[in-house]
Amino acid sequence: MSQEDKFVDSSSFAPLGIIALESSKSIGKKVDDYIASWRNAREHKFLDEPGYDTYRRDTYLIDTKCPRFGTGEAKAIIGETIRGMDIYILVDVCNYSLTYTVCGQKNHMSPDDHFADVKRVIAALSGKARRITVIMPFLYESRQHKRSARESLDCAVALQELTNLGVESVITFDAHDPRVQNAIPIKSFENVQPTYQFIKALLRNVPSLKIDCKHTMLISPDEGAMGRAVYFATVVGTEMGMFYKRRDYSIIEDGRNPIVAHEFLGTDVKGKDVIIIDDMISSGESMLDVARELKKRNARRIFVCATFGLFTNGLKEFDKAYKEKLIYRVVTTNLVYQTPELLKRKWYISADMSKYIALLIDSLNHDASISEYLDPTERIHKILEKRRNGEEI
Repeated sequence: MSQEDKFVDSSSFAPLGIIALESSKSIGKKVDDYIASWRNAREHKFLDEPGYDTYRRDTYLIDTKCPRFGTGEAKAIIGETIRGMDIYILVDVCNYSLTYTVCGQKNHMSPDDHFADVKRVIAALSGKARRITVIMPFLYESRQHKRSARESLDCAVALQELTNLGVESVITFDAHDPRVQNAIPIKSFENVQPTYQFIKALLRNVPSLKIDCKHTMLISPDEGAMGRAVYFATVVGTEMGMFYKRRDYSIIEDGRNPIVAHEFLGTDVKGKDVIIIDDMISSGESMLDVARELKKRNARRIFVCATFGLFTNGLKEFDKAYKEKLIYRVVTTNLVYQTPELLKRKWYISADMSKYIALLIDSLNHDASISEYLDPTERIHKILEKRRNGEEI
């Protein structure tokens, strides 16, 4: 059933409103366009009922601004009524391209700034919204999710702050450790995996790629990514292997223990295309080290799939790796900010997640199950079957 035909007989929870903060304007516009097109084409059963005059709209985006004073302090302003609405707040805490002025000095917005803006927007809603859902693809402070010394538990504290402000549900993508949801055990926390979008992007952009046990192998770059790799390999029917990082725990560099070596566990990768899957590319150093180890073992083409492409040390090392034929393609999503330079790279493939987010919002606004989107196994099998049959994807 197409999205236009879904929910024809289902009432919505409340009038829909989407607040896309400045960090998520681009993807927010795409999400809004999808939902508007579906609903304007949908012959909804309740269109003539009282309160459904706002079901079909040209846009569901709410006019929202977060202006700043000269000191760098800020406030949130909601430019229209939101009383009784089902509000979805979109934010990209990794969008460093945005700037503001502090006493004449230009500052780039940090994750702390973006998270503070989310709280300001919730405060500006003033309890008028009927329900608030925060869609935060890169979960704020998700790498600081556990305590191994006398240190802060930032992610858990952040989640509790949001729920204490009135947030009913948090939706994130590929959380570094989804067990952090234990910090808010009686609230809704959805951790969505983009596995289907990775496969779709690869098959569309690399027609020669054959994802099966004979030609392909899945690799986890470390023990933390094992769950992702096991699921991916099981669904598509390939073998998998993993590396584990041997670290020097006597030294701390840039807030972490340096990696001494990558040790491989798995079957022979000789002559096979290899897909390395992880939650993020930060500096990319670890990912490229794994690619080198695989090339030493005579792997054919190396594909890197990561939900978040942060590239904190720039793109030069990846340009060099591509030139040396160390990597073949890198796939990340548009859930976080992508520089224009990244989008121009020959080795880069962007997996668009805007339709996926629109599907989630449209379903949740009707209080419908989203289990089919959280478990994309059936859709993955369909797209692989299309490739085997030579159909267009």
